[in-house]
Amino acid sequence: MEIKWIILGIALVMYLLVIIFQNKKVWFTSAAAFVAVILSLIFGSVFTASSGSWQLLHHIFFELINWNILMIYVGSMTIAALFIYSRVPARIADALVTVSPNTGIAVVLILAMTGIISIFVENVATVLVMAPIALALSKKLKLNPVPFMIGLALMSNLEGTATLVGDPPSMIFASYAHYTFNDFFVHQGKISIFFFIQAGLLVGCIFFYCFFKNAKEKATVEKEQVISYFPLWLLLIMIFGLAAISFMSTELGYSSGIFVFSLGIIGLLWYRFSQKKNAGEIWQLVKELDWETIAFLIGIFVVVGAISETGLLGDFSNWLAHVTGGSKFLGFILILAFSVLISGFVDNVPYIIVMLPVAGTLAETLGIQKELFMFALLIGSCLGGNLTPFGASANVVAMGILKKEGHPITFPGFLKISAPFTVLTTAAAAALLWLVWA
Repeated sequence: MEIKWIILGIALVMYLLVIIFQNKKVWFTSAAAFVAVILSLIFGSVFTASSGSWQLLHHIFFELINWNILMIYVGSMTIAALFIYSRVPARIADALVTVSPNTGIAVVLILAMTGIISIFVENVATVLVMAPIALALSKKLKLNPVPFMIGLALMSNLEGTATLVGDPPSMIFASYAHYTFNDFFVHQGKISIFFFIQAGLLVGCIFFYCFFKNAKEKATVEKEQVISYFPLWLLLIMIFGLAAISFMSTELGYSSGIFVFSLGIIGLLWYRFSQKKNAGEIWQLVKELDWETIAFLIGIFVVVGAISETGLLGDFSNWLAHVTGGSKFLGFILILAFSVLISGFVDNVPYIIVMLPVAGTLAETLGIQKELFMFALLIGSCLGGNLTPFGASANVVAMGILKKEGHPITFPGFLKISAPFTVLTTAAAAALLWLVWA
């Protein structure tokens, strides 16, 4: 049996176990990566750089595992945690409620703001910081909190795709396509992924306004006291700094990761000395960062490297080219629809790592720009997480909060809101993508 089929079998077992036992996914990806490395050491035909154990380890640790992306993720997570601690998001929400002519508009603005914050802050953290605001407003004005809370989760998932620092899939995309921070806004003289997601945001706001348009009462709130604006400045420095680095370099080198990671360290020093936090409190903040995703990504990078370097992805691309019969539109719809359906039930991180080379190769096979299919993959796999209650972690958190507040929601109840939202926002983003890049 060829080694590539053994690797495929290992990957399929890993995926199945990750789907069934979500809370143990790091163990399965790590085990699969370890087995792939051992097989390469034994047979010498899994990874391209397998002429010796040291060359193999160097290839895995410095070529397959993208440390630049991991540093960006850790640094941005740290800044996001401090941003939430600062209470600035709550203050912004209060201001939006105050300037809104009625409650319906206020709710939509808060949902839009949730999405914008989620561009730079992890989705679950965004939902957790906005949930008290949504629940308090719902209780005060006797609104149904269910669509409001579900809206927080859906909007945070939607906008997390918009920039390089928004979500792991966007970082993975940047790593594979060699995209800089600025490329998410404009690439090759054309508008890029950020603007396609904003088309989805606009449609999403209109969708949720339909739920709250009858809430005409003017809302009033007590202004939240901001602890400090320093984390906001760190966030802005990170954004503009990444933009500046993008102008200076066409490749996403280690400079971006080192820059964002350093800002995270500065934030921790500020937290320690300016906020007078002790070592235990510092450790608690660091410990609560999403380290599981970091470990998960490391294992996935290695496993997908093995899948790619044994030629399996090329085989899959050729099969897809045959299925589509050379049709650009059919290929576009197939990737988009398949990504939405898969990501509604499966973690989109391993899926997008596997499928990016497939989408790129398929586009080249059909003689079209690879961005069309890769953007479709990114949109479908990220927005598809909105489809079901367990399609994204933010959805699970929102469901848990509603249950705790005495508003449990069933799978069909969630689907009644999430399914039309997912279809409409994905269609809006995909339509603009097709108009620009087809």
